[in-house]
Amino acid sequence: MSPESALSFFIAIFIFGITPGPGVFALLARALSSGARDCVFLALGMVVSDIAYLVFACLGLAAIASHWGELFTVIRWLGAAYLVWLGIGIWRAPVAEGFDPAKAPRTPRRASFVQGFLISASNPKVILFYIAFLPTFMDLTTLRAADIVLAAVLTLVALMAGLMLISVGAARARRFFRSARATRLLNRSAGAIMIGAGAWLATRH
Repeated sequence: MSPESALSFFIAIFIFGITPGPGVFALLARALSSGARDCVFLALGMVVSDIAYLVFACLGLAAIASHWGELFTVIRWLGAAYLVWLGIGIWRAPVAEGFDPAKAPRTPRRASFVQGFLISASNPKVILFYIAFLPTFMDLTTLRAADIVLAAVLTLVALMAGLMLISVGAARARRFFRSARATRLLNRSAGAIMIGAGAWLATRH
């Protein structure tokens, strides 16, 4: 991959990362309810799943995915149900007067990572994106291990930068939610975003 192709690849992946979808909606909900720091491992899980799809596409395993339609459907529905379940939990979270959202309980890192990985892995459109996307920037017939490593590193940096930019922006809005009424509105907004993400994922084909 030439320097020019690498830069173009990085920019394209960054834009892809901030495009609205289940992962972005999940990050928005988490950032609003718990802050940007609690989004790091959630985002990392999503990125690792994306990199796995990227490697699959690079190694020519995309053809296998065409025979896993039923499995992808099951995974997609499970991912959608999980997002809805999380959204309902956030919506119904109790609040009290004087509650500080900055002190909201944080999700364990391992659980956040697994959640992020499943959210991204449950969307088969991700691998389809990489299948169509990669030939634009590299010749897959002459692909070397170094090219795959470079593409994976660029994907890691670009996606984490985009996802955390979204998380920080959403988290900063939390300072306006201090009263019980405002916090309830925050929880219901975050919950609605998460439920909407699940519904969006469930209706994709």
